[in-house]
Amino acid sequence: MAKEKKINLQDLGAEELLETLEETQLHLRKLKFNHAVSVLEDTNSIKNTRRDIARIKTEMRAREIAEAKK
Repeated sequence: MAKEKKINLQDLGAEELLETLEETQLHLRKLKFNHAVSVLEDTNSIKNTRRDIARIKTEMRAREIAEAKK
């Protein structure tokens, strides 16, 4: 999500949100591995990916709380 267009998380369904989370976590693992092996050109990409994961998890939790209030 860092270099590609920003996705509006509220528009995604629950399954799409979970799929996006898994893809983003996989991307973070690859970035960390590549950073350990060699120098990354953009080390901020690790930080930005971590923040994207946090945004996705926050949206998932907000939906969970909203569902519990119903």
